[in-house]
Amino acid sequence: MIRRFTLLLATLALTATSAWSQEAQRNLPQVTLKAGMHLIHAQVASTFDQRATGLMFRAEMPANEGMLFVFEEPAGQCFWMKNTLLPLTAAFVADDGTIVNLADMKPQTLDSHCSAKPVRYVLEMNQGWFAKRGLKAGTRLGGAPFEGPR
Repeated sequence: MIRRFTLLLATLALTATSAWSQEAQRNLPQVTLKAGMHLIHAQVASTFDQRATGLMFRAEMPANEGMLFVFEEPAGQCFWMKNTLLPLTAAFVADDGTIVNLADMKPQTLDSHCSAKPVRYVLEMNQGWFAKRGLKAGTRLGGAPFEGPR
């Protein structure tokens, strides 16, 4: 009897965890960034779990919104698009806000897209957002994450 109860609890916990992990995260902290005259409203993913989920399971994202992934230390960062429904562009960003490189990423693929050098930040936007505004490697982003001590 106890075994069945324990098995039932384990199954319920696994089911609840699985269902939770298949929902888009929406209640993350937000920050406003600047890209020249353009404002970006970015959700901030700064914990391991937040970064692991990222923009998975989102069916849409407004034009000037994105997600800023924040890591503890600069390192080579690689992203893929498992369970991500939107085509995105990842901007790999240095500590001072300079875009190191950009990568267009196809939805629901396991292709790896990596930073050209160690970075602490990755900003994901709808695919084409940077290109439409003439933003490329070398462009400097502004905002609180890129100012002052880290």
